[in-house]
Amino acid sequence: MEIFKRMSERHHEQLVFWYEPLFGYKGIIAIHDTTMGPALGGTRFWNYASETDAIEDAFRLARGMTYKAAVTGLNLGGGKSVIIGDNKTKDREMIFRAHGRAVESLAGRYITAEDVGTSPDDMEFVAMETDHVVGMLGRSGDPSPVTAYGVYMGIKACAHFRYGTDSLENRHLVVQGLGHVGYHLCKDLAEEGAKLTVTDIDPERVARVVEELGATAVDPDAIYDVKADIFAPCALGSIVNDDTIVRFNFDIVAGAANNVLARSEHGEMLEKKGILYAPDYVINAGGLINVYGEMNDWTPDRSMRKAGDIYNTLLRIFARAKSEGIPTSAAADRVAEGRIMEARQLQRTYV
Repeated sequence: MEIFKRMSERHHEQLVFWYEPLFGYKGIIAIHDTTMGPALGGTRFWNYASETDAIEDAFRLARGMTYKAAVTGLNLGGGKSVIIGDNKTKDREMIFRAHGRAVESLAGRYITAEDVGTSPDDMEFVAMETDHVVGMLGRSGDPSPVTAYGVYMGIKACAHFRYGTDSLENRHLVVQGLGHVGYHLCKDLAEEGAKLTVTDIDPERVARVVEELGATAVDPDAIYDVKADIFAPCALGSIVNDDTIVRFNFDIVAGAANNVLARSEHGEMLEKKGILYAPDYVINAGGLINVYGEMNDWTPDRSMRKAGDIYNTLLRIFARAKSEGIPTSAAADRVAEGRIMEARQLQRTYV
């Protein structure tokens, strides 16, 4: 991989590698853009197939955080960490303290939080080495309920735009991925009376949602062939790709996963198929809102209200996409890029 070429293509500011072999720590921190403020993004702990895959994931996720903050109206930049390894390991303290030292080396340019494969407990270890961490126990904590609520409200906005009503009662929703966010989303949907079909690679998670919420379970690969109103991907990214999109029989794609589109042109393909797409970094911004609230001493109610405003943000993006004749993914990018460019002009005014 040509690192500087990839950074230039995606307009990244910084890429940091940190290695502490004694503790098995291999970490990568990507900082995409700090125009709006310090780069904030969680730490993902994953057993990547290769170091190249880990770097690509960090690049994609960091860029998504920049756009997420910009389109949501938060004064933050975008960054992301990935740790290469087995996220089920029990020996976590020294790994995450090493990660804390890596974060501390950036002197506040990057602030971390939990993400896939990590938890508020892990962030407590990070906090032993740096102050540049949020989402810890006793503060904003687990962002999953806020993220799920934002996704839920975003799905309602999609329903309003597509069907003329935001009621989800008796709507058939397919939820892929039943981790913290997916589980809370299923609870919100079930409370409104939605019909749920679910899947996950972890059978225990599936059994829990089936038992508690009366969902129907299908095998992971079969999820793409279910005929339903709404598909909510809440697992890993690149779920909308050349192989899956031809199997879709949904009206709407709207879920909590990051980087849902394998390539940008898949947004155009969804548009051509008549499928309404809620851009991932818009609809799943609740987690970022949650930790931003922690940084600014918001009450939990204020964070929830801000997450609920994802409903209105999406409606504005859908309206712009319709008026300009572009996919919703492109409309969201234009909104985010416009806010970043305006901020750059303001900063130059005060220099």
